[in-house]
Amino acid sequence: MRSRQRMFAAVMRLLLKCLRLGRRRRFKLVRQAEQLWHYGHLCLRSLLYNSFTNSDVVLDSLFEPIYWLVDHVTRWFGVVFVALVIGLTGSVVAIVYVCLLPLILQTYSPAWICWHLAYGHWNLIMIVFHYYMAITTSPGHPPQAKDDLTGVSVCRKCIAPKPARTHHCSICNRCVLKMDHHCPWLNNCVGHYNHRYFFSFCLFMTIGCIYCSISGWEMFRDAYAAIERMKLLEKERLQVAANQTYYQTPPPTFSFRQRAFHKSVVYVWVLCSSVALALGALTLWHAALITRGETSIERHINKKERQRLQKKGKVFRNPYSYGSWDNWKVFLGVDLPRHWLTRVLLPSPHLPHGTGLSWDLPPCVTQQRTPLLAI
Repeated sequence: MRSRQRMFAAVMRLLLKCLRLGRRRRFKLVRQAEQLWHYGHLCLRSLLYNSFTNSDVVLDSLFEPIYWLVDHVTRWFGVVFVALVIGLTGSVVAIVYVCLLPLILQTYSPAWICWHLAYGHWNLIMIVFHYYMAITTSPGHPPQAKDDLTGVSVCRKCIAPKPARTHHCSICNRCVLKMDHHCPWLNNCVGHYNHRYFFSFCLFMTIGCIYCSISGWEMFRDAYAAIERMKLLEKERLQVAANQTYYQTPPPTFSFRQRAFHKSVVYVWVLCSSVALALGALTLWHAALITRGETSIERHINKKERQRLQKKGKVFRNPYSYGSWDNWKVFLGVDLPRHWLTRVLLPSPHLPHGTGLSWDLPPCVTQQRTPLLAI
């Protein structure tokens, strides 16, 4: 009897001991989970906390995957965009030579023929030259050696010196001197050494499209009316063929050459008018930036800086602006009056002022540089 009581007491003690151990272990697991939670929360806050965080930073962080996708798509489709520009431009030129030029030679007066031939070929040469130079000329990159530059910042992505007006291109994965933007239609960055080629291409392409739209307006109207008439006669021909009698004659059919001619004229006019509107707006925007001595990136930076200083009662002055007229002379590289002909109206591979590493006063500037900040 006593042995049974002893055995029962031993079992109960063992059971109570197991319950105590289970409680201790459970409480220990709960405490460890709480410690891990607090530690992870502290690590997350330490990684994400920034006293300068605002809504713009949060939006940029949320859209970072989209930026990454756009960068990689632009990088891989750059060649496709260049081929598209060459293909569309080549198709317009081919249609003009095959379809429109014989018509011009037959119907226009000698004076108008000379004008169209001279102006059209000059505009075409300027477009081809500046587009080729824009896609083949490097925009310029800062040297990797830090000893070559003084008083510059360091790029956080390249871990290399970054001179003034230099910005990092996420698509090219390099810093670009005086970077304006990465153009997918060039498959190249627009920077210090090819900015003039890019703008000149946009300008002459816009002028050429406007020229084609204005000079081909009458041809477009006639071609569009002819196509509508072809559709109507084709419909009538099908109706007559379905209910043909011995006393009915089907309408005349149009040859493939006639159809192709009229559709080509409509295609050229619609394409040139669309490009003139879209590219014309882009050209005007860049013309306004050049007039102010800014790039597309500097436009946003200067706007924020202007607002910041305005709250302090100060006025922001762009240190790279020399006045509207001098800004254009510096951008186009016009040092002498004859350069307006040899460097602007004719193809010219001359280099821009400076190296893009420092920004000294160009010799063509007539005014002194304004200070960065003025009270």
